[in-house]
Amino acid sequence: MRIAVLGTGSVGQSISAKLRALGHDVHIGSRTAGDGKHTYADAAAFAELLFNCTSGGGSLAALQAAGENALGDKVLIDVANPLDFSKGFPPSLLVCNTDSLAETLQRAFPKVRVVKALNTINNGLMVDPGKLAGGEHDLPLCGNDAAAKETVKSLLATFGWKHFVDVGDLTGARAMEMYLPLWVRLYGTLKTADFNFKLMR
Repeated sequence: MRIAVLGTGSVGQSISAKLRALGHDVHIGSRTAGDGKHTYADAAAFAELLFNCTSGGGSLAALQAAGENALGDKVLIDVANPLDFSKGFPPSLLVCNTDSLAETLQRAFPKVRVVKALNTINNGLMVDPGKLAGGEHDLPLCGNDAAAKETVKSLLATFGWKHFVDVGDLTGARAMEMYLPLWVRLYGTLKTADFNFKLMR
């Protein structure tokens, strides 16, 4: 599959490396081309599916740079979190409660099929869930398009994900993004980023 990974940070690097290891044709999107990277617009035009791995505060600008025509009605896996470090650490959220970053992107590009996923774990677990408890933990996701969610599940299953929890339409991204302050606290307490939850019922 032709896949664009928008963002060149540690998350984007981990996901692009995993995708390439699985045999996908990957273009990495950045503000400027060069050194193995493409512009957001070129990467989006090339792709059949996209990952948004940009920093949350820059995600909308990145998609605007990619352009509506290049994005079309493609599936966009939104991995980003709207973290606000303006007052230092721990971060707060740029948007929460009655809105989310994922919904902001969906409103800006209504044809794009946005699915929120992978934002509740660190980048190492994103691409290798089996390193923790043999992969016996859960990954929440949400989105407005049922077929898009199934596409995302199928792709992430090739990463090693076994258990998905569909939390509904894209308003579910509010809760998924608001989990991040708790994640940061747990990281400080546990002294490791390799943790996740298992939903017991």
